[in-house]
Amino acid sequence: MPEGTRPGRSGTFDGKSGTRPARSGAFPGRSGTFDGRSGTRPERSGLRPGTTGTRPTSRATRPTPAAAAAPQLHPGAWWWWALGLGTAATRTTNPLLLALLLTTSAYVVLTCRPHTPWSRSYSAFLHLALAVLLIRLFFVVVLGSPVPGTHVLVTLPEVPLPHWAQGIRLGGRVTAEGVVFALYDGLRLAALLVCVGAANALASPSRLLKSLPGALYEAGVAVVVALTFAPHLIADVQRLRAARRLRGRPDRGLRGLFQVALPVLEGALERSVALAAAMDARGYGRTADVPARVRRTTTVLTLGGLLGVCAGTYGLLTAAGGTYGLPVLVAGAVAALAGLRLGGRRSPRTRYRPDRWTPRACLVAGSGAAVAALLTLAASADPAALHPGVIPLTAPTLPLWPAAAVLVGLLPALLPAPLPAQPPAPLPKEASS
Repeated sequence: MPEGTRPGRSGTFDGKSGTRPARSGAFPGRSGTFDGRSGTRPERSGLRPGTTGTRPTSRATRPTPAAAAAPQLHPGAWWWWALGLGTAATRTTNPLLLALLLTTSAYVVLTCRPHTPWSRSYSAFLHLALAVLLIRLFFVVVLGSPVPGTHVLVTLPEVPLPHWAQGIRLGGRVTAEGVVFALYDGLRLAALLVCVGAANALASPSRLLKSLPGALYEAGVAVVVALTFAPHLIADVQRLRAARRLRGRPDRGLRGLFQVALPVLEGALERSVALAAAMDARGYGRTADVPARVRRTTTVLTLGGLLGVCAGTYGLLTAAGGTYGLPVLVAGAVAALAGLRLGGRRSPRTRYRPDRWTPRACLVAGSGAAVAALLTLAASADPAALHPGVIPLTAPTLPLWPAAAVLVGLLPALLPAPLPAQPPAPLPKEASS
């Protein structure tokens, strides 16, 4: 066997001698030249494709996710804005104003909602509002309407009922006046549901829970769990339907509904067990020891304040209580707030990075309150424009300054987005020795 050869292999490796040439730095399947000139790899510059600059030499120079993200709006501001629009919806039955309220809330949600699971719940509230409107119209057609009318649309076969069911009828005449009245009433309820859905899509429930006072923490947890049930349920249904479509299985119809409902129920039960374990680990329901005198004072202030709020509200709504209604309402509200303040001592809570009421949050909340106040004033100044009649049947008109008041609710979408926090300045590079 020639020198420098191995059994089964040629004795020449580079075509000249029986020795293997020195490795050039190449890897299997790669070229031996890395920079097109030699077999050495060029020094890494620390850059990623499509980026410029140099790689930071210390972790202190890298911006944290909290610093890089833009500051979020206070969740209470979104709820104030949504409740203001909902209050305005309860003050009118004009379908043009209600449609303008629905358009305003939809535009703000599409412009300002974050990319989170609960932001997808807005479409579910739209479907719920449509279902409520259709059910209201169905009841009018089947059970009749108390509004008399002369324009008969259709006459259904009437089912005779016993004497003890007088005042209720099944079938009979369906008038245009009754259908229009039901349409106005159902549209108002639908607008209120859509406004609540807008608050659910824009505000984070967990951040809203952190903003509650300590006295309302336990009740707030229950409310937040109830509010997040629908968004989580919708996210589970969408995820399971997408998975079934990827597997080529039906996701619609009665069969698809049954095959999706069981995993959704199972996921809801697992989430409930995990939530219960997390609440127990975090000391949910545990209270601190406070003196008996403080507990009695808290009870008296809270109950007395709530009774004062009820009495003051009743006085404002009646003609006889116009003199004492507002003072009693203010005194009751102050007493209730003082009771909640004292009640917070029983459940001390700490907040990590609490949400602040920034000027932008105050403007958002103020826009909703302004819409509610202006529509309330319009309802008392010109009730015929905000509550169009159906007898005789006339087409509704759009009042100008109430419509302009509704457009104030677009302010959150027109405000400039907050700038993200600036990352800390990079540390000076140490001089090499």
